[in-house]
Amino acid sequence: MYYNTTNERNPELKEHEGDVAWHTDPDLIDDFRKDLAYAVQKSAEERVIALIRKTIELTGKKKIVMAGGFVLNCVANYEFLKEFPDVEFYHEPVSHDGGNVMGVCQYVYRSITKDVVKTPLTSLYLGFDHSAEYATADFTGFTVTDTTAADVAKLIAEQEIVCLYQGRSEAGPRALGNRSILFDPTVVNGKDIVNEIKHREWFRPFAGSVMAEHAAEWFDFRSRTDSPFMMYAVNVLADKQALIPAITHVDGTCRIQTVTSEQNPHYYELISEFNKLKGVPILFNTSFNLAGDPLVETVKEALTTMERSEMKYLWLPDIGKLLTKNNFKEV
Repeated sequence: MYYNTTNERNPELKEHEGDVAWHTDPDLIDDFRKDLAYAVQKSAEERVIALIRKTIELTGKKKIVMAGGFVLNCVANYEFLKEFPDVEFYHEPVSHDGGNVMGVCQYVYRSITKDVVKTPLTSLYLGFDHSAEYATADFTGFTVTDTTAADVAKLIAEQEIVCLYQGRSEAGPRALGNRSILFDPTVVNGKDIVNEIKHREWFRPFAGSVMAEHAAEWFDFRSRTDSPFMMYAVNVLADKQALIPAITHVDGTCRIQTVTSEQNPHYYELISEFNKLKGVPILFNTSFNLAGDPLVETVKEALTTMERSEMKYLWLPDIGKLLTKNNFKEV
């Protein structure tokens, strides 16, 4: 049985209305908030599991397609893999109105052409191409140097934050190595360092990008073999958690992107070079933006974000350049 939770049913909710002081001070969060958040998450998972089970009973099918905003709940998606190990899931990575538009286009195209050939989604780098902007970009305030993936990997291994801008932007809400802020996942307080730089709340976890061929050595993907679009918060293997503390959440999970050289050659090469230095085939990955801002889209937006931030390095692999902020001050 499921009930609505309202101020009238539970007066304690009124005591916490509008109170977000705990966003900046973890000592202010109480058990009420923790318990309520946990209960909402678990009850939602249970309800959707019941719907999935009913769908399988009614159709006899064990291939389930899921879309809509809830499907971006990577914790729940991972639970579905546990609950239904013999079911093949497709969790739509563009689970918002933009994804609806893509679906309508697919429907109209196939209705008109009668094309029935399956075309699996292999890339989310579907945004506009802004490469023409490099020729006229204003790099004033930056030192511009030729660089390689190995050079950038060395910076990250030295615990420098590096922003990555390349190619087309990602569709959907996840940064997948084309509009990303990167860091060393082995840094114990790495989460706090980057949260402060991005002006994010202390409780927000971070994702990791792993070379696909090494993924199973570090993470438990349950019934899946990959996670190219960061749709699952998976368990970090017990003997690996202490090695990547910056991206291992308090519950021992991490939202993971598996990367291949075919999907993203520059990003894959960078992770590979980092692996050579640290023996860790993983990078700490978060979206290239500051709190409250959308993901950067254009070259100009990338430069503006750098200027407004406390970040020093911007890698532009499309043109083989590293930008270093001239007026950078350590914080």
